[in-house]
This record gives sequence, C-alpha cells and structure tokens, in this order.
Amino acid sequence: MTRRLHIMPEAAPELAAGLREQGAELVGADEQPEGVIVTGMFKKLNLTEVLEANPQVRWVQLPSAGIELYSEILQRFPDLTWTSAKGAYAKPVGEHALALTLAALRGLKSRALATSWGTEGGISLNGLRCVVVGGGGVAAEIVRLYKAFDTHVTVVRRTSEPVEHADVTVAFEGLDQALQGAHVIALAAAATPTTRHLLNAERLGLLADGAVVANVGRGSLVDQAALAQALSSGTLRGAGLDVTEPEPLPETDPLWSLENCLITPHTADTTEMVVPLLHERILANHRRFSAGEPMLGLVDPAQGY
Repeated sequence: MTRRLHIMPEAAPELAAGLREQGAELVGADEQPEGVIVTGMFKKLNLTEVLEANPQVRWVQLPSAGIELYSEILQRFPDLTWTSAKGAYAKPVGEHALALTLAALRGLKSRALATSWGTEGGISLNGLRCVVVGGGGVAAEIVRLYKAFDTHVTVVRRTSEPVEHADVTVAFEGLDQALQGAHVIALAAAATPTTRHLLNAERLGLLADGAVVANVGRGSLVDQAALAQALSSGTLRGAGLDVTEPEPLPETDPLWSLENCLITPHTADTTEMVVPLLHERILANHRRFSAGEPMLGLVDPAQGY
C-alpha cells in the first residue's frame, strides 16, 4: 500500500530513492501526509504546526535516540505513533563508551598532555565490577563490549527484565546496592525528571576507591559539581564524558582543567556514522508502517523515551 510521507527538512537523495522503492509517495506538508519523518538532528523545525494542520497523520519518526527536545510536542499529540532512533546508534555509541572507559582507567588524557616520560599508572578493565545504567540498545551494546574483558556487569534499568550478556539486571530501586564497590559505571539512560542527577555525590561515594565514570547518555544524569570534586580529590580515578550539562560546556567549567577528565563534544555518533543508520531505521519503520507491523524505537510519551 502506498503511504504518503512528508520529510522534514528534506530527504537526502538516497533516502528518498529508498522510500520510493518501497512504494512511498513523498509529499509536502500541505498534501495530506500520513507519516512525518524528521531528519534534522536537534531541531524542532515546525513540527507542531505540521501536525496541527494534518490531523490525518498517524506516525512520526524522530531522528535522535533521546527525545527530550520534542517532549512538549509528544504531550500535545500523545495518540500518534512516535518512533525514535533509540537503539539505531548503539554500536558507535557503545564503542565510544568503551573508549572513554579505557581512557579513564589508563589515564590517557594525562599522558596525552605530558611532556616527559613520567611514571607507570593505569589499571586494566579485565575482571572489574561494572554497572551500566540504561535499558536500551546502547546499554546492551556496552554490556556486550564490557563482557569481552571478563567483567562482572550489573545493568540498572526501569524494570528487572534481563539484558542479554549481563550478569545481573535490577530495577532502579536497586541502583545503590549495585554501585556499592563497583569499579566502573557507564551511563546510557534517557534524560527524564527521575534520572536527573542520578549520579550524585552520595552515589559517587558508594563506588570503589579509584572507580571511573563514563557518560554517553545525557549530561543531566550526573551532578557535575560532585563529579568534579570526586575527580579533584582522587576519590575517582577518572571520567570520560561525551555529554555534559549544558552543551557546549563553558570553557570556564572546572571539568576542563582536570587531567583525569576526558570530554568529547557529544560525538559518540558523528554525522558520518549516524546518517546511514538513521536511513536504515527510517526504511525499516516505513516497511513496518505499511505492513501494519510493530515498529522499531517506539516512544512512550508518558515515560519520555
């Protein structure tokens, strides 16, 4: 069945060709689309206006894994089928989380800044106790990668439904117990009111001395003042952050000056990595939309992810 789709802001030629191959008709916002596909990263565009003018729309595809930018729009149109890119970027983001973890454990930022030979330092990931916070595709990929190092991995997520490869999976109520004595914590959860500053001073204090933090979720998950204090005091060995609050992180923020804190500018998944994966997700969901099958990356407006 032919579906009428409107793409915002515009379709890349290869995406347009792929959708047409599947039988889609690409139309303007004023031509009664049944589905709206947003390809502009971190942009609301005029999505609200398009949806208000098109009550026949049944499906909206968002381009990012985190959907907090669109939360108000989701609340206004909760009866639509909303899908995001959650899980689509799991491999590059999981890979980056592993890189940040290893860099923090091995003290690679300080060595990159060094101008002399220095002394030995760093510890191995092999055999460590790790906690991964999040229940999506990125968290699952981090678990898979960590397990290659014979680690013990506990996943903390909204429910205790087991995550593949994890040794233990617990609900958020078990977070404090999971953190007790852990050597590594990787954050890959969504930004919601309940996850704000999930990793605070008290919880940092539960970790083993010399633990490391890797955050590829959202900056709001971490109390950055508490993190800076723990890094400065040496309680934490190091941290690797791909996300901060705010973004960009001001040049005056104390985290920049810490030799044991490596910050990357939200580039765990660059445009070059993301575009083909997003197109793959869009094409897969268009096939499912046309066939009336369950869609990938379904968003629950009430939960916010």
